[in-house]
Amino acid sequence: MQRGRSLADVLAGVIFVLIGGAFVVGSLGYDRGTPLRMGPGAFPLLAGAIVAGLGLAIVVKGLVAGEAIPLGAVPWRAIALITVAVVFFGFFVRRLGFVPTSLVTALLTALASKRVRFLTALAVAAGLTVAATLIFIVGLQLRIPLWGW
Repeated sequence: MQRGRSLADVLAGVIFVLIGGAFVVGSLGYDRGTPLRMGPGAFPLLAGAIVAGLGLAIVVKGLVAGEAIPLGAVPWRAIALITVAVVFFGFFVRRLGFVPTSLVTALLTALASKRVRFLTALAVAAGLTVAATLIFIVGLQLRIPLWGW
């Protein structure tokens, strides 16, 4: 195992820094309050700063003492299916209802892996849909229709 620069660590760290920085910039438009009476901008500011700080640490680790592991092939199927699943959920959760939208979303994300068979993905999607319904609709009492409008 060679020690040197790890491109994977550097790229992951940069992504963390960008996401954390976006949260920090987005939180500046809100009142941060005081340490004893935090405003709506305090949490995104702190969370973004922590994520950006961790990203910087990952970048430094990747530049100084990372494992030189070559990047493999990009899993385009997984990227596409997970992106489609998130967009599908966002567009259709109010139109189709929580249960069918969660089922399709979980099925698409389970099928993102090449190693998962369809029946296994369907079982995972059904279990996740039941768990999500119990957590978000029953437990947290979100006002999202279960089926359709």
